[in-house]
Order: sequence, then C-alpha cells, then structure tokens
Amino acid sequence: MNAIVNLPTFSHVSALTDRIGMFEHADHAAIRREHGYCTDDVARLLIVAVREPSPSREVRALSRTAFRFLTQSQSTTGRTRNRRSANGRWHGRHGVDDCWGRSLWAFGTAARLAPEEWMRSVSKSYFNHGVANRSPHLRAMAFAALGAVEVAEHDPRHQRARALLADAIDAIGSPRADATWPWPESRLSYANAAIPEVLIAAGHVLDRPEVVEDGLTLLRWLLDRETIDGHLSPTPTGGSGRSDVGSRFDQQPIEVAAMADACARARAITGDDSWQRGVDLAVGWFEGENDLGAVMWDPVGNGGYDGLTPNGPNLNQGAESTLALISTMQHAARLAGSTLSRPTLTGPSWPAG
Repeated sequence: MNAIVNLPTFSHVSALTDRIGMFEHADHAAIRREHGYCTDDVARLLIVAVREPSPSREVRALSRTAFRFLTQSQSTTGRTRNRRSANGRWHGRHGVDDCWGRSLWAFGTAARLAPEEWMRSVSKSYFNHGVANRSPHLRAMAFAALGAVEVAEHDPRHQRARALLADAIDAIGSPRADATWPWPESRLSYANAAIPEVLIAAGHVLDRPEVVEDGLTLLRWLLDRETIDGHLSPTPTGGSGRSDVGSRFDQQPIEVAAMADACARARAITGDDSWQRGVDLAVGWFEGENDLGAVMWDPVGNGGYDGLTPNGPNLNQGAESTLALISTMQHAARLAGSTLSRPTLTGPSWPAG
C-alpha cells in the first residue's frame, strides 16, 4: 500500500442524516426521503462513527443520532425492527433478522469504543438485552457475533457474549473437506467475508485455535476466489456457486467492506502482515482497481457509489455504499499508519444517469 491513504470525510453521511437517522437511498447524492430509514444502515453508521480514533464534533453527533435510533428499534424482548418512514413511524414486526444482528454488532462496538462513557455503558445494556435471542439466519448470527467479540474482548467474563460466540461457531460449522469448495454453504451470497471473520475472532476469544484456523482457511480461499488479474472482483448480488467463474456483476461495496474487515481482523490476530493484501485490494476496488477500472466514490461529495454494473458505476450514493467506503478506508488508515490526503483518481469518467 502507498504511504498515503485516501480517506473520505463524513460530509455525505451528514447530508443523508437528519435528527431521526440516516436515510437509506439517494438519487445520485440527493436524499430519497420516500424510502425512509433502515436499522441495518444506522447500525453501520454507529460502527464507523465509534471506530473513528479522534472523532470530530460532527462524527460524535452522528454517533448519538445512530445510537438513539437503534435503542428505539429494539423491543422489550431484545428483537429489532428494520423499517422506519421519514415521519418517524416504524413498520413491520420485531425480529431476529440481519437488523437484529447488526444492531448487536453496533451496540457491542459502541460498548467498547464509544468516546462517551455514558454511551459505552448504555450500549452494553442494550447488547445484554438483545443477546438473549438467537437467529436461524446465518448472517444475522455472524453480525451479532461480531458485536459479541467486542464485548467479550473488553469483558472476558461476559458469559452471554461468549455463549453467542459458541453458538455462531456451531451455526457456521467446519469447512468442507473439498479444497475446491470449502465454503460451508452451497453458494456465496452477501457479506461473505463476515463468516470467516467470525470464526477467526470468536476462535481467538474462546481460545479455540482450530476454529481460528478454519476461519483463516475460508478467508484465504474466498480472497483467492475473488481476486482476478491482481484486483478484487467480489461476489455479485446474485451470488456465486461452484461453477461460476470470472468477473460478474452487479458488485456491491458491502462485499468489499466485509473483505477489508476480515483481512484486518486476520492480520491483527495472527500478526501476519500478508493479510494486509486483502485490505489493499479492497481499497483499490474503490479507487479504480476493479473489473472496469472505475473509481467507485465521489471525492468531492464523499459518497460511495451503489454498485459496479457491466456499464460502469451506479452513481447513486446511498447509505450502505457510503458507509462501506468509509469503513474500508478506516482499516486502510489504521493498518498503514499513514498521512491522509485527498485522492488523485485515474479511472475513467462515467456519465451521470
């Protein structure tokens, strides 16, 4: 990686956020208020906000907005609702879908990293309330487990966090014996790298080295599969199976951010600097080192583009893609220990629309 990492600011995040939360969708950079908010995105917002090593007043305000939204999404049973309209009205039932898992991930991260003591304390209370639940959905369990890792690393005697980690390991299972397809599912789908990250992190916390090794095996295989001609080519929205080879579209920033998360975790736990390659590839994907040579964010407005299509970037700059961009660049800056600067972009120019 170069000594200089190009890090976007939170300006577009702030533009998409009001007193209630962060709007889910955008038409280019403009808010699409009619789609309202979703807990998945606001949980992502809290995670990246509290990860900031020296948060500005702007970022602190964003973290408070996200925290308040997430507390309001949780029910008395610890389950979570995902949809909220622009007028603040909640929709749908409380459940244990991805939004539950991401909320626990956010509360666990805030319990460890939030700059204010009150937020750390109250976040742990909300985590404690939600962690009593379990989900039948593998990725929801994986997201929740990433929050449990944060809590258990800070408080090794937290039995409910440790129990969730053990259950998440069981839900994922061991890699298949087939080296050509060790993945525990028949198809790759979304946020794939979160699954090996959970095995690496949970195995480390629970002192189960064989689980750590399983996670490293899966992550190594996934990174190799998603690297084509020296750049990252992540699993597309339609998923990917054993017979699917080569570049495919549409590619989503969430896949890239998950890969950066997992490789940064692998590096931190193993001490093996070679895992930084995965972070480098993720950063490169946003900066134009991808299947089309297209820069995947707006360096003026600081929004992340919503996907890479066969015809170029989807120039809409919604919450998920922008937060994936910021999350990825946070890892890059942390691992490189570098000076941050504005980017010099060399990819092709894509027309609006």
